[in-house]
Amino acid sequence: MKNILILCGIILTVYVVYRIYKYQTLDDGLEKMIRNGAVILDVRTEKEYETGHIEGSVNISLGTIRERYVELDPDKTYITVCSHGLRSVKVENILKEKGFKKVYNGGAWIDLQKSLEK
Repeated sequence: MKNILILCGIILTVYVVYRIYKYQTLDDGLEKMIRNGAVILDVRTEKEYETGHIEGSVNISLGTIRERYVELDPDKTYITVCSHGLRSVKVENILKEKGFKKVYNGGAWIDLQKSLEK
């Protein structure tokens, strides 16, 4: 029981940190970044991407990003998205390790799409 409570606490903490991070990095400048040419990078699998995605987004899955990052322009701005926001954080970190300077976690693609529709 104690382990379950600890696990729930960790999950809640990660979620709160993610939401704060998302609001601090994207919500104010998201539309401006996209108007200025930011690329939405959907890091879900091809099958997930086919079930729905943001129009104009690029699909490179987390599983292939270490090989396929060379297809991306390090001078462009990228907003990573996935189904819940966890894989997009991983890809954000991988791209930054590879020298990309302007990479932001957009969280869940469906939430980002709703923000763009406003």
